[in-house]
Amino acid sequence: MAERVEGEYGAEQIQVLDGLEHIRKRPGMYISSTDAKGLHHLVHEVVDNSIDEALAGYCTHIEVVLNADGSCSVSDNGRGIPTDIHPKEGISTLEVVFTKVNAGGKFGGDSGYKVSSGLHGVGVKAVNALSEWLEAEVYQNGHIYKQVYNRGVPQRSVAIVGDTQITGTKVTFMPDDEIFETTVFNYDALKGRLRELAYLNKGLRISLEDKRPGQEKRDSFCYEGGIRSFVEELNKSREELLFPEPVYFEESDGDTVCEVAIQYNESYNEVIYSYANNVNTIDGGTHVEGLKMALTKVINDAGRKLNVLKENDKLTGEDVREGITAVVSVKLVNAQFESQTKDKLNNSSIRAFVNKCVTEHMGTFLEENPAIARELVLRCITAQKARDAARNARDLTRRKGILESTTLPGKLADCSDRRSELCEIYIVEGDSAGGTAKQGRDRRFQAILPLRGKILNVEKVRLNRVLENEEIKSMITAFGCGILDDFDESKLRYDRIISMTDADVDGAHIRILLFTFLFRFMRPLIEHGHVYSALPPLYKASSKGKEEYLYSEEEKIAYDAQATGKVEYQRYKGLGEMSKEQLWDTTMNPATRTLVRVTMKDAAEADQMFSMLMGENPELRRKFIEENASLVTDLDI
Repeated sequence: MAERVEGEYGAEQIQVLDGLEHIRKRPGMYISSTDAKGLHHLVHEVVDNSIDEALAGYCTHIEVVLNADGSCSVSDNGRGIPTDIHPKEGISTLEVVFTKVNAGGKFGGDSGYKVSSGLHGVGVKAVNALSEWLEAEVYQNGHIYKQVYNRGVPQRSVAIVGDTQITGTKVTFMPDDEIFETTVFNYDALKGRLRELAYLNKGLRISLEDKRPGQEKRDSFCYEGGIRSFVEELNKSREELLFPEPVYFEESDGDTVCEVAIQYNESYNEVIYSYANNVNTIDGGTHVEGLKMALTKVINDAGRKLNVLKENDKLTGEDVREGITAVVSVKLVNAQFESQTKDKLNNSSIRAFVNKCVTEHMGTFLEENPAIARELVLRCITAQKARDAARNARDLTRRKGILESTTLPGKLADCSDRRSELCEIYIVEGDSAGGTAKQGRDRRFQAILPLRGKILNVEKVRLNRVLENEEIKSMITAFGCGILDDFDESKLRYDRIISMTDADVDGAHIRILLFTFLFRFMRPLIEHGHVYSALPPLYKASSKGKEEYLYSEEEKIAYDAQATGKVEYQRYKGLGEMSKEQLWDTTMNPATRTLVRVTMKDAAEADQMFSMLMGENPELRRKFIEENASLVTDLDI
């Protein structure tokens, strides 16, 4: 064998990372990211283990606590992780569970979990590996067993540290600041997911408590109605419901369980949330396909039986789902997902099972309630006519180049760079601010699209009306990625879409109208982090020949407190009041500006909020304002 020359690529350049070391080296492979999302993923992984105990029928209460020292504890009253010596590894099974990658009770077998949200046996190992320290306590056999780990390494063997009459597991961990960008847990982010899990597991109590100084609070969730209660919550902002209570049913076939809750409202939106083994399958899958197929069939059958539909008439899936709010949750052995992110369920047998369940139960409901069935079919026919009008409008706009043409709107001041990943577009309120922004921008990568007045509130109208609105047509053309079924993110012309409106009530209204449009018609732009809100200054403070921009009332108060001389303030009511240099320095210069990214932390809550604030029910808006009036600190009237 020839000698290897120094610097050549050889065996010693190949790194072999065993077990938890690989998780610490490549955390993104296991928890998706090391930002706040990845941090909260740690909590979800531990909670999922307790949920699996609930699915197996052994756990009735899960407690999540944000401790005063910044750590997090998750405890349950299940059977407790086994602590006896593992026959193959020769160490306590508890240590195996927390340190041996691909070891777990989720791979089949009589002693493991038949139904589980985990696939890879990595969950709590990742938590252990990515924590500065972790303590695992198990309550079983009348004893308390405990083991402590530092960055995944056991500090001693599993030991009995006390006696107890309860059973269960408690895991306390401190996220490692060497790994994560932030180690501060967000209470509300955890609250949303835990509430969702309580809906999906009826009768299971899940509690969340914050013990951090100055942030003390507690919530507890338990829904005997399960996903039926979930649908009621989703529809609480709707004024007109076709039937007062959701149609709910649960069917099982061996180890496979299907739960569905359905209710129709007066809106034009289709809201379907789907879950498989408690995992939110945001891209749907075979369980959603089964639901949709069955709904289309039973509503068409009902229309013909009631002589509302002629024999040759046929309602499409889109027609029968307008105004629906539904949740479908399946639990099954060996769930197969399209990818490790588990966004789409692929088990083919679930399609037929859900189809059968929905056909039987929804069909029976419509037969037993002919008045409701008639009204539902008539609504679907109206939806079909409106959809035909919308289709004609879409075809017309497509022929005119609104959805596909490269001919950009005349009022758009485009940027010169054509690399979308480097470009951004500012949606600006009014011609005055638009003119200043056009003069102050960096023409290489910043485009400006001024809007005249307030765009259409898309929450209250169908698609044909939306496509008639000139401001919306300008945005669709400028963005280049289409809408709804025509949406193609790869054609997006700008990586960042930035709302830049005045810092007053009208500006806030225009901004929420814009976000409502994006949420309903281009939701992936929000989901994938393309949408931002610019943060213009409220004041310019001048003192002793120096100027400083202040972005909030709190900053103004702080500036007042430290000022040593006379201060003159200019309150910016509108962006048009700024010079081009001021607008660039404060709001458009990437080196000095502040942008707020619009995110989809809780899609269900966002959907509710848009429906309540932008929908048809003024009473709910009034109630919301009354309940939150005390939170207003700077009322601009």
